[in-house]
Amino acid sequence: MISDEEVSALLVAINSRYGLDFTNYERTSLKRGIVRLMMKNHMESSIELWSKVLKDKAFFDRAIDDLLVNLTELFRNPDVWIKLRDDVFPKLPTKSLKVWHAGCSTGEEVYTMSFVLEETNLLNRAKITATDLSTSALSKAIQGEYSTLLLTQYLVPFLKFFPDRKLQDYFNYKDMNATIKAKYQTNIAFRKHNLVIDPMQEKFDIILCRNVMIYFDEKLKTRVLDLLNQSLNEGGFLIIGYYDIMPDHGKTLFDLYDVKTRIYKKKKE
Repeated sequence: MISDEEVSALLVAINSRYGLDFTNYERTSLKRGIVRLMMKNHMESSIELWSKVLKDKAFFDRAIDDLLVNLTELFRNPDVWIKLRDDVFPKLPTKSLKVWHAGCSTGEEVYTMSFVLEETNLLNRAKITATDLSTSALSKAIQGEYSTLLLTQYLVPFLKFFPDRKLQDYFNYKDMNATIKAKYQTNIAFRKHNLVIDPMQEKFDIILCRNVMIYFDEKLKTRVLDLLNQSLNEGGFLIIGYYDIMPDHGKTLFDLYDVKTRIYKKKKE
């Protein structure tokens, strides 16, 4: 176990050493992440972790994955992608389309978007920005290589969207791994970005920020929702996760477009 005082001390150290402020992250989830990190590295006290974090940047870069829990899937919640294909995309600009995946993790959702865009003849006119705080997650996303065992776990949602396709249409298989085909990477720009403190200069037609806000307290949710709102074009769409709860502040910025798929639309200014 780790006390609230120990968590606070560690967060102060992280902020001081790396300029990353986790103080408004949901405390229970963060505490679980810290305990998970200590157990993984066979540490018996928070002092050991505190010392390691301050002295070893490479260790801390890896530790972010344990603190934040990067989770994503290919065609996660397929109803969302069906709704985008059949209803949302026809309402967006056809000459160009800008998409932001905020908190993209290891990239499965980003590549899902590429598949759906190709299906609707929008891929060549789309620009996708994919960001995350985790360097290691971004590295895996850029490589676009996944184990065949993992892809097998994605087969059911994949077939719900593509009942007549197979994963080999989108991945090059070799031994126990499969790599995303190059044409689905062409229009994607991956980069490191901290939703909490980093601005976003671009404007987008669609922003996906799914199951990210569950780790934020109300103050931080407000700050992030303001950023997402500012980063959306007029009439743009925001998709949040099934486990995210839109706070009251968010309801002043976005109208609920579809309750089942948790899609919101930017309010008119």
